[in-house]
Order: sequence, then structure tokens, then C-alpha cells
Amino acid sequence: MVLIRALEDRILAEGKVLPGEILKVGDFLNQQIDPELLMEMGEEIASLYKDAGVTKILTIESSGIAVAFAAGCKMNVPVVFAKKHASINLSDDVLTSKVYSYTHQKTYDIVVSSDYVSKDDTVLIVDDFLAKGNALKGLIEITDKAGAKLAGAAIAIEKGFQGGGDELRRQGIRVESLAIIESMSDDSLTFRS
Repeated sequence: MVLIRALEDRILAEGKVLPGEILKVGDFLNQQIDPELLMEMGEEIASLYKDAGVTKILTIESSGIAVAFAAGCKMNVPVVFAKKHASINLSDDVLTSKVYSYTHQKTYDIVVSSDYVSKDDTVLIVDDFLAKGNALKGLIEITDKAGAKLAGAAIAIEKGFQGGGDELRRQGIRVESLAIIESMSDDSLTFRS
């Protein structure tokens, strides 16, 4: 609870609301990273999922990698990230899904080598933001295609008012968010209690 309050305080103090319901937290989470805060977030995620049998953490490039890395360090499991573009250094055997980015207003074909996620894995999806849930749905599809078990999802900041997390929870998927924004306008933020 202390971490959640500290994260909410940082969002209020340093976050900037941009047009289109975009929350910029580049001062501590995305472009410039506060390592101490990130490692505390990783520890909280590890605590939340300590009994879930997680063997791999799956995220999407690029902003999710830092939070996933911190969780991976604290859980002592590998971190795999989906690339937004296929590259020549990937094997031919890949798992793919289409993901629409709300922030970038673009659809990506995300790709993970099947060498990194398999039916023997229990996957925890970790990301920095959850809005409409498109990235999570794509990562869940990749997990399903691999035949892996889904432990759930851990999110740094959820925009609860956009409904993605609640939709996934209604589908029976465990979603744990460290901070959930209930409402957001140009001059105010309200957190879900």
C-alpha cells in the first residue's frame, strides 16, 4: 500500500495529461527511469504473484520492458518482450498477434520467437500502462498460441476509465494494477480506491 501511494503521488506531481487522454510519465517511468521506484514496483509485482508459479514474464517493447525487468529481477525469472516489427534475427517459428496502440494510433504485428515461450511456461504479462487492453489481449493471444498457462497481468498504471482492465477481469483474467486512474482531465486525476 505504501508503494501504491508513492506511485500515485509521483503521478500527481510529475505526470502530465496530454490531449486524447494520454498521461505522460516520462520523468520517472518511460523515457527517464527512476531505478529505485522501478525496483519497488518489481518487488510489489513479485509479492502479488509469488504463489502463481510464474516461469516467464512477457511484455511488449519498449516502455513495458523496464517494469518487466524489475519484476523479473525480483521473481528471478526470464523476461521476454514482443517486438513490434519482425527482424532478421528472429527464427522462422514465431508467435504473432496484431495490437492496436492507442497512444500511437497504429496497428502493430507483434512477434515473439517460439523459442522463448512454450507450453511448459506459466506466463505473467507485465506492462507500464493499461488503457483499452489491446496490448494485453495481443500478449494473451501469444501466450495461448504457445500453449502456455497465463498467471495474469501486472500493470504499473491502469486508466480504469477506459475499461480495458475491467473487461479482462470480467473474462476471468487476473489483472493487478499498482495505480488505477478512475478519471482524468486536463487539470485533475482521481484514483480508484
